[in-house]
Amino acid sequence: ANTFVAQYMGARRLTRVGPAVWQGAYVALFSGLLALLPAAFAGELFAFIGHDPGIRAAETQYFRILCYGTGPQVLSTAFSCFFSGRGQTWVVLAVNVVAISVNIICDYALIFGHWGLPELGIVGAAWATNIGLVVSALCFAVLFLGPRYRSEYATLRGWKPDLKLLLRLLRYGGPNGVNFMLDIMAFTFFLFIVGRLGPIPLAATNLAFHINSLAFMPLIGCSIAISTMVGQRLGREQPEAAEYCTWSGLHLAMLYMGTMSLGYVVVPEFFLAPFGEEQDANFAVAHQIAVVLLRFVALYCIFDAAYMVFAAALKGAGDTRFVMWISIALAWAIMVVPSFAALTYFDGGLYLIWSFGCAYICILGVALYLRFRTGRWKSMRVIERVDEDSE
Repeated sequence: ANTFVAQYMGARRLTRVGPAVWQGAYVALFSGLLALLPAAFAGELFAFIGHDPGIRAAETQYFRILCYGTGPQVLSTAFSCFFSGRGQTWVVLAVNVVAISVNIICDYALIFGHWGLPELGIVGAAWATNIGLVVSALCFAVLFLGPRYRSEYATLRGWKPDLKLLLRLLRYGGPNGVNFMLDIMAFTFFLFIVGRLGPIPLAATNLAFHINSLAFMPLIGCSIAISTMVGQRLGREQPEAAEYCTWSGLHLAMLYMGTMSLGYVVVPEFFLAPFGEEQDANFAVAHQIAVVLLRFVALYCIFDAAYMVFAAALKGAGDTRFVMWISIALAWAIMVVPSFAALTYFDGGLYLIWSFGCAYICILGVALYLRFRTGRWKSMRVIERVDEDSE
């Protein structure tokens, strides 16, 4: 919905913004219901992966509860697009700060059993996450439906299902959602494969991913900004301005991720220090392995920045199918299947498996750069022409 909002804003067709967000909300609710299906098979899924029984039980509980929170999560994302697509990113920040604060408070209460609540451990952490997601969805919905936006953007009267708009949203947004889901699935399978090597390689991999995910957050914000600016400028029929925004965003992303990559190589201990002490023998080994894995992260960070920027630009134009197909094909052909084969049939080690993951991100970044350079995206639009408008 973010691209629809951005392009409608650029075209100054403001009363189409509210209906576009509502169609996104309906799709989000349906997606939330579909996400309940994996929860029913969580036990069988983690049994198939073959992790240690102690880890498996906790994984199953945590995963099943998080599935219940998918609906509020995607609904929150749908309503947040009203603000991000219009450039009101401070509203998104404020709501996320509130939701995260609620999550932290609930973590404290439910994990450790404070304020008369039961001590639930990892189960409490999962429920705390879901509570934060519900708060986020409610905050965005209340703001979206407020009197400030009702007249100009039709946020209240635009609630009715609009079949033509819904189909356009599914046509362009569907591939984006499928891409996100299968991307998460691919990396989840990658972690499952690493987990078969034992708890220490898995712990080291999780350390490296957690560190990179923290550094990755500003890049996500940058990609949302690029997608919004590209969409708005294409809505105004200014493709050259959209291209300029993309290159400017790439320069910022490269500067930031280049700095982080240098830090991963030169001072890895700085990033690993907050995650625990080396007094535990197993953690000490995982810590040493994570130092090496951060070098892999440093290598692919630059390409990851390129992927995020060019994917955001292409999605902002509506070129979501290409992004979906290339991401799916490369993830499974270069990362997941070779990693599984290397471990299962050739007794491959952790660093070989990580090499496949690194190669996937690097090649994906190059592929999207080449697609962007073709310029085909400049003529793409997700919104209907004025003479097709059903208003």
